[in-house]
Parts: sequence; C-alpha cells; structure tokens
Amino acid sequence: MKTKRFDSVKMMREIREKLSKDFSKLSVREKIDLLEKEFPEIKIKKRRKLPLTAG
Repeated sequence: MKTKRFDSVKMMREIREKLSKDFSKLSVREKIDLLEKEFPEIKIKKRRKLPLTAG
C-alpha cells in the first residue's frame, strides 16, 4: 500500500478558502471589530475629503 504524501500547499489553500468564506459572512462592523482586536496598534481614522481646488 502506498503511503499518502502530505501536501502543505493544498492544506494552506483549503484553510485560506475556509477563512475567506467565514470572513465574508461577517458584517462590516464585525470585520472592523475583529481587525481592531487583532491589530490594536492600527488606528482607524476618517478620511478627509480634499477641496475641489486641490487637484
């Protein structure tokens, strides 16, 4: 009987696909909360609109 070879690339693809599906099901607020919890050093700021004359 042939031994089964471990395929790490296939495993990582499957994990990434599963996480992507789970992450896509979250609402925007849940995604923001999750990212703030995982990366507390990143501060979320509001974007400033440039004046119309600035371009």
